[in-house]
Amino acid sequence: MRKRKGFTLIELLVVIAIIALLMAILMPALQRVKKQAKTVICQAHLKEWAVIFAMYTDDNNGNFPERRSGSSGYGRWMDSMREYYISAPDIRLCPVANKLANPSMETTGVDWWGSTFVAWGRIPYWDAGGGRTASYYGSYGVNGYIYVPIGADVYGKPPERFWRTPNVKGANNIPMFMDCYFWCGWPDDTNTPPEYDGWQNRSDTDAINRFCLNRHDGFINAAFVDYTVRRVGLKEMFTLKWSRVYNTANAWTTAGGILPTDWRNHGTGWLAKFKDY
Repeated sequence: MRKRKGFTLIELLVVIAIIALLMAILMPALQRVKKQAKTVICQAHLKEWAVIFAMYTDDNNGNFPERRSGSSGYGRWMDSMREYYISAPDIRLCPVANKLANPSMETTGVDWWGSTFVAWGRIPYWDAGGGRTASYYGSYGVNGYIYVPIGADVYGKPPERFWRTPNVKGANNIPMFMDCYFWCGWPDDTNTPPEYDGWQNRSDTDAINRFCLNRHDGFINAAFVDYTVRRVGLKEMFTLKWSRVYNTANAWTTAGGILPTDWRNHGTGWLAKFKDY
């Protein structure tokens, strides 16, 4: 009987090369599918949060939580809504940003603020002042203007800017809860876009950059005051009605006259490639 010949070295190398080529072709597609799956899960989490906010307002005479400067007793969403989500705390995490900045609650001054792909927290005991609750974490944040303000102002924001309730006109354009590198923000129409991808200005006076994150390929995911959930373009967020007095035709919108050259000349020009609104 004749012996069956095996593969030659050249044939094996050709097969390996073909497999490598196929993997190179398939990997980008697989990565895109993986990203899309995480985006879908993120939106599912926000839909759960929309239900949580709806249940809270139903249980509180149609009002959002009360909020006072520097006091955990008045409204931080993590505390106010704890009973609604405590059995599933990880819904505070976008799957694209589920690594915690300070998972061990280090006591040596570790920065626990988040970033584009890192969740904020766990809040350590050494920085639990100003009403912050130690151990909390998340990669979503609330639009601070949905609250019911208590006092003359909340973190320097006048009470007439606040929505207080979801029962308002244009609720589908009022952002409520979304991707964020901190737990809240107070965007105003005078805020400026991030200077570069991942840039942070942590001041309450220029808070839109907390939400303007390139987390989902030029978009973030957001739940609105009418409890709908959709993705929002990075430039689109300047057109949203953040507060009662927010000018949606401000200098960073097409309605306000911004030009493509303005985006190219701002910071590193990183936002120029994204869709205009």
